[in-house]
Amino acid sequence: MKLVLSPPVDEERLIQIRDAAGSMAIVNASTDDEALREISNADAFFGKMTPELLAAARQLKWVQSPTASLEHYLFPELIEYPCQLSNMRGLFSDVIADHVMGYVLCFARNLHLYMRRQVEHRWAPVGNEEMTQQAFLTGPAFVSPVDAAHKHLSDQTLGVVGAGHIGREVCRRAVAFGMRILAVDPLCRSIEGVVDEVWQPDCLPELLAESDFVVIAAPHTPDTEKLFRTEQFRQMKDSGILINIGRGAIVDLDDLTTALEAGEIAGAALDVYEVEPLPSDHPLWAMENVILTPHIAAASPRIAERHLATLLENIRLFVAGQPPATLVDKRQWF
Repeated sequence: MKLVLSPPVDEERLIQIRDAAGSMAIVNASTDDEALREISNADAFFGKMTPELLAAARQLKWVQSPTASLEHYLFPELIEYPCQLSNMRGLFSDVIADHVMGYVLCFARNLHLYMRRQVEHRWAPVGNEEMTQQAFLTGPAFVSPVDAAHKHLSDQTLGVVGAGHIGREVCRRAVAFGMRILAVDPLCRSIEGVVDEVWQPDCLPELLAESDFVVIAAPHTPDTEKLFRTEQFRQMKDSGILINIGRGAIVDLDDLTTALEAGEIAGAALDVYEVEPLPSDHPLWAMENVILTPHIAAASPRIAERHLATLLENIRLFVAGQPPATLVDKRQWF
């Protein structure tokens, strides 16, 4: 058996790959031409598969993508080719879930607004400032707008669109804050100890109507592309917050911008966008009720070691004649 790596990996990783592969030959292709030549009789491939490489393959049984997302990796010939495909899913679940809860806490406690006021050196509680100061003097019986502006998470409902690895981790963290959890997913039917019943995707309107925070944790597939448009924003609460750490193509940015400007939803937190980088003149940059991060929700010093561990595990499984731990359905893109 033979495994081709392209582009090549560094020497430290190569040593570990060879150890995991046992007697399987490893070709660390230093050029595209070498990869094209060697793949003709390769059984496995790790790296960026291309139509040209696939056309040259004669006995390929397994392809390992170096990425978790597959929308930029799959192409029609690879979908039809009789080989298994695996990806790098599961590497980022915990750190992305942490990122989501950071967004949730910011909106619940208005931290995004207070950070702006800190820059301005302005002491000003969110809400009607005069009434707020009166509340401090007259005691808790006085109810001011600031009481409505700050949220108790235990009173909030969080809806998750996509209960895969990331979505499930988001749900586990949210339930620890006492939040009510809703979720929709085409495959997952429950999350043990967290969600007894995960709804089918056709229940999305119900989830949107009941959720205070809507978290998109779905992959980019033909079914999810532009899933969120004007209709979906109007199904949300006008006090609802949209969070997207899934894929930028799932949310139509023009429709989202319009919904925010019209007050159809209360805010948004985005880590992924239809166009990246987000153009510097885009209206979202100037909105106080929007938090933007530059596609870094998965940033972590642990990702490289997890990436290698997944590759090594799948190599061992392939050598043993077993399917990869992160096998994907090529036709569904996940």
